[in-house]
Amino acid sequence: MPQHSIDINCDMGEGLSQHDCEQDALLMPYISRCNIACGGHAGNIFTMAQTLNSARHHGLKCGAHPGYPDPDNFGRISIKLSHEQLLDNVLKQIQQLDKIATELGQTLGHIKLHGALYNDAEKSTSLASVLCQALAQDYPNLTVLGLAGGAMQVAAKQHGLTFLREGFMDRAYLVSGQLAPRTLPGAVYQKPQQCIAQVMAILKQTELVTLDGESLLLKVDTLCLHGDSAIALELVKTLHADLIHAGYHIQ
Repeated sequence: MPQHSIDINCDMGEGLSQHDCEQDALLMPYISRCNIACGGHAGNIFTMAQTLNSARHHGLKCGAHPGYPDPDNFGRISIKLSHEQLLDNVLKQIQQLDKIATELGQTLGHIKLHGALYNDAEKSTSLASVLCQALAQDYPNLTVLGLAGGAMQVAAKQHGLTFLREGFMDRAYLVSGQLAPRTLPGAVYQKPQQCIAQVMAILKQTELVTLDGESLLLKVDTLCLHGDSAIALELVKTLHADLIHAGYHIQ
C-alpha cells in the first residue's frame, strides 16, 4: 500500500504545572508539530521551556501560539484592542517564546493564532492583513497556520508568508467554512469516532456534513488536534492506528 504523509498539529503548553506538561507529552508520539502557548491566553516561562524540551525529544516542529491576553477566559472571548495594542501584545508573546527557544538551542518554525483571535482574524480581512504585515516584518521565516480558505490565507499570500491550510478533526464546521462557535450544541465533538470520520473524509476528499446541515469540501495541509480535549489521548492513539492501516504516516 502506498504511503501518504499527514501533518498533525496540536496546541500545547496551555497548563500551569509539570503534570500538565507531562500530559501534553503523552500526545507527542502521535503528532508532527506543536503550537506552544506563550503567555497570552495561557502558558508561562516554565511550561514554555518544558514543552520545548519535550518536543525536541520527540522530534517535533515547534511554533508560537499567541492569543488574546485573557487567561481568565482562556482567550476564547474577543477583546476590544486597537490594532497597535494587539500587535504589540502578540509580538511580545512570540518574542518571549522565541527567546526561551533560542536559549535552549531550538528554532521556532511556525505561528498559529489561538481561540477568539484565530476566529476574529479569519473573519476580518483588515485584522488578518495587519497581523500578516507585522509577521512579515518581524518574523518572515515563520510559516502561518490558519483556517483553510479564510482571511489569513489570503493575507499571508499578499505579504509573502508561507501558509499551511488547517483543518480541524474535533470541531464541527459551518457551510461558510468557518468553525461552528463552541456555544452551539454539537460544535465540539465528544467521541473519537466522530473525529476520525472527519479526518478520513478530509483526507479522501469527500464532503463533510456541516452543523447547519449543508455539505463542505475541505483541502488542507495540516490537521489540528486540541490537546486540552478530554478525548485527546484516546483519539490520537486510535487515529494513529487507523491512519497507518489506511496507508498514512505522520509527517
